[in-house]
Amino acid sequence: MGGAIAAVSSNGTYSFTKPNRESIMLLAGLGVEGDVHAGTTVKHRFRMRRDPSQPNLRQVHLIHEELFDEVREAGFEVAAGQLGENVTTRGIDLLGLPAGTLLRLGAEAVVEVTGLRNPCAQIDTLGKGLMREMVGRDEDGTARFRSGIMSVVVTGGTVRPGDPVEVLLPDGPHVPLEIV
Repeated sequence: MGGAIAAVSSNGTYSFTKPNRESIMLLAGLGVEGDVHAGTTVKHRFRMRRDPSQPNLRQVHLIHEELFDEVREAGFEVAAGQLGENVTTRGIDLLGLPAGTLLRLGAEAVVEVTGLRNPCAQIDTLGKGLMREMVGRDEDGTARFRSGIMSVVVTGGTVRPGDPVEVLLPDGPHVPLEIV
């Protein structure tokens, strides 16, 4: 089971969007080299205010490119990096992965999936109502966040658009993703 990397993005300053890059370097235990969210402890502003000593479970943010196709049908134009993700994938059901899944990105880099990214009100700066599109509903009406997944870097390496993504599921039982 696998897919491909459609785009990579990073930003050294706090900004909702991240510019696309030719490549990014993942650093084991830290995240994306030069990205504002890299580090061993939490870098998300809200979480830092609550407890800056928390471990950083949000080192690398991944979104499936298929989400952009879905929101386009609802009238929104969103491109890779605009939702703040570092890695945009194609061909993988990221939201359906269990916690602890390993993703090999390219030849060397490996990240471990830690949980879901919670949608942020800033999403509506890209278009009024886009935030609503980031929250789907299951058959029973339960909210399902669709704004990507978070991970930590296990093995560093360079990641580029076009690189393959290999999915390595953890031994069972599988634990569904929760917000981190």
